[in-house]
Amino acid sequence: MRRRYSVPAAKHLLLLALSFLSLFPIILTISTALKTDQDVRSHPFTLFSSFSSENLATAWDVGHFSDYLVNTFVLTIPSTALVVILSTTAGYAFAKLPFRGRTVVYYVAIVGLLVPFFTYMIPLYFQLQGMALLDTLPGVILVLTTTGLSFGAVFMRAFFEDLPPELEQAARIDGASEWQIFLRIMLPLVTSGAGALAVFTFLQNWNNLLVPLLYLPGGDFRPLTMGLYVFASGRGIDTGPLAAGTLVTILPVIVLFVALQRQVTRGILAGAVKG
Repeated sequence: MRRRYSVPAAKHLLLLALSFLSLFPIILTISTALKTDQDVRSHPFTLFSSFSSENLATAWDVGHFSDYLVNTFVLTIPSTALVVILSTTAGYAFAKLPFRGRTVVYYVAIVGLLVPFFTYMIPLYFQLQGMALLDTLPGVILVLTTTGLSFGAVFMRAFFEDLPPELEQAARIDGASEWQIFLRIMLPLVTSGAGALAVFTFLQNWNNLLVPLLYLPGGDFRPLTMGLYVFASGRGIDTGPLAAGTLVTILPVIVLFVALQRQVTRGILAGAVKG
């Protein structure tokens, strides 16, 4: 009997230990951001030993993280919406519309997943420069959108392909147009996949440093990742404000993931079964 209970108990203890190790950096960052500077220097690893909003105020005002936060939302929300909309329509076309060249276009999308961003980031720089989109928010939104389309289209195709063809056939017999079939019948059945894709794309674009670093050279529209990089370069080992800036950067991501955790889990599980 003891062995039966000892094995599950050991598993639970191991899971708790791994969870603590995973969460400790986040907890330490929150604690450091909310401490006084003196307490950060004297007790760097003591959790929540004091409370002060000084570090948050420094990051928000001196570090201009309020501007960086607005810029990040301006970049992330439109690019995420465009990726979800375009990927959903492309996935439906790949799965359900028998047009000429469908297989070729689909394999082109797969090849897009295999080509590293580093191979075309310099030509893309000059292309944006020639289009007068360099160092502009629309230019970066365009880059973030196009770099996420290949994965999004392939991802959503798996969900549409699993839907029974009898649904669309019955709708066509009833006289529904292709857009009506897509919007009213097919799209509501793949909301879990679209939601998971939205979260994945949002997280990827929110945490992206390389794209704004390359295509926003002027520094007028810095997002949080780029602002945190510049702030860290200028503050040296000023741990408190750096932790506060990091907290401002990761807090919206944590809130989003907690709010949509079930949606993401359903999308991942459904995609795994379909794959």
